[in-house]
Amino acid sequence: MSKQNTPPKRMPHGPMGPMMGGNAKAKNFKGTMRQLIQYMRPYYVQIIIAMVFAVAGTVFMIVGPKISGKATTALAEGFMNKISGAGGIDFDYILQIILFMLVLYLASSIFSFIQQYIMSSVTQRTAYDLRQKIAAKINRMPFRYFDTNSHGDVLSRVTNDVDTLAQSLSQSLNTVITSVVNIIGFTIMMLSISWQMTLVAFVSVPLSLFLVLSIVKHTQKYFSRQQRYLGDVNGHIEEMYGGHIVMKAFNGEARSIEEFEHHNQKLYGVGWKSQFFSGLMQPVIVFVGNIGYVGVCIVGGYLAAAGSIEIGDIQAFIQYVRNFNQPITQMAQVMNMLQSTAAAAERVFEFLGESEEIAECENPVEIYDADGNCNIQGQVTFENVHFGYTEDKIIINDFSMYIKPGKKIAIVGPTGAGKTTIVKLLMRFYELNSGAIYIDGIKTTDMRRSDLRSLFGMVLQDAWLFNGTIMDNLRYGKLDATDEEVMKAADAAYVDHFIRTLDHGYQTEINEDSNNVSQGQKQLLTIARAFLADPKILILDEATSSVDTRTEVLIQKGMEKLMENRTSFVIAHRLSTIRDADLILVMKDGDIVEAGNHVDLMKDNGFYTQLYNSQFENA
Repeated sequence: MSKQNTPPKRMPHGPMGPMMGGNAKAKNFKGTMRQLIQYMRPYYVQIIIAMVFAVAGTVFMIVGPKISGKATTALAEGFMNKISGAGGIDFDYILQIILFMLVLYLASSIFSFIQQYIMSSVTQRTAYDLRQKIAAKINRMPFRYFDTNSHGDVLSRVTNDVDTLAQSLSQSLNTVITSVVNIIGFTIMMLSISWQMTLVAFVSVPLSLFLVLSIVKHTQKYFSRQQRYLGDVNGHIEEMYGGHIVMKAFNGEARSIEEFEHHNQKLYGVGWKSQFFSGLMQPVIVFVGNIGYVGVCIVGGYLAAAGSIEIGDIQAFIQYVRNFNQPITQMAQVMNMLQSTAAAAERVFEFLGESEEIAECENPVEIYDADGNCNIQGQVTFENVHFGYTEDKIIINDFSMYIKPGKKIAIVGPTGAGKTTIVKLLMRFYELNSGAIYIDGIKTTDMRRSDLRSLFGMVLQDAWLFNGTIMDNLRYGKLDATDEEVMKAADAAYVDHFIRTLDHGYQTEINEDSNNVSQGQKQLLTIARAFLADPKILILDEATSSVDTRTEVLIQKGMEKLMENRTSFVIAHRLSTIRDADLILVMKDGDIVEAGNHVDLMKDNGFYTQLYNSQFENA
């Protein structure tokens, strides 16, 4: 039987899947950086203040060598005077210079600390805002997006890309400000000492820039690929960890390791290249800087011998030359970091810019009054519904049905008939291709999704519990419920006794995989959660298919009590469990081929009869 009612599978992570990161360069480096700058608009004031402190702190550091040169000159002249007998060393003057330098360096350190504190706050706040926006975006994205995109890639954008963006942004912003000020300041101070030596020092600058730009050109593509391949690795690990039982059951360890090694090898390939080229810049720039340094020493010695400059000025100039290469190196490193920043920001903004979002109606119908009461009775109408997960494959064909409030509706049919798809459409997990669904005469597309889904309670075959206490898991059905209300719901679902037999009762922690309770117990807990939610309409999707017969009886008792006076949709493969349904819809290939109660359908001796009898042929 065809499985046409299942959504398209996510993009594969394995070697046969599409290769990510095939681009040689970031798609739009300038546009991404411009978008990032605009995104940080709320923090412009803090950034400007940080820049002021950074400039002030850097300027104080820049004038330090020039002032220390005066102390060196005073010391040298005093020593020469002492030898010639014309005087001695003026230690008071030198002490004044030293104290003044201490004040300068202390002020510089304080300003740098403040600047660093502000910029760290700005970058972390930016990362916080991005995570908030991504989380909100995920809630606005349709299920269709996650059916066709790797979960690991989405997770990588929330974690790795945002972290990379925050770290590189914090370092690059600080470095850009201080490096630019240093380059300008060092140039001014060197010119104030000797234009000849400055000219010699600057000979190496064009060569340094040429080498830096050449290296950056090679590293840009590797940083972009590194982020994308990291998403591949995360996606594979997430899939293997989530399905590790199945993987081990089918002896898939070797295949999993092979796929992981494939992804890891790709990540290693671009990782070492990006790190190698980025690490190559500093020794290259230092080498070129040393060439200029040798030239400065030669010219400086000649000028000092000629009496054109003082000894202290030579010392100061040498310090400036040595320090002048540092901001150039830092700027080169920043250019590398900006590649990483752009690659991460591009992926984040690409996700945030996805146009495929869930649209809400402009003027929704209010189904709750001012006191929070809802008068929905549970009447459901399907009117000429057509739907397909892809537009070229329609799997629900002209489906129409009127269901009275409080009725128990069973939906049966072979795998792929479209049973689960019906309830997904009912809760607007997917949008219809055509037709309409009404609840109490109100079109579901005229309601807020949150209001619509608040009308439903779901108990699924895959019982979902999160990491937390049993009390927290049950309260998920009604977040403002009291402990007494939670316990009452658990008692109604026949699970209160089991909970109280645990060492910590309702405060027992459910672990991350929910494997410290049995499948049947999890199912009873989800029924209790639905009891607490007190929904108008109930959906039970194969809720007893994976439990033993004894537990099934207990779950059936809980579900029967839960379904009292509620419109209920029951999807079941075990047809013996739905013989008492008010209406049985028999689906085949997306169409309702039969409808009626169990007795009438068995009399008709049609497709339902074939399905029912097939389950007892072996017996």
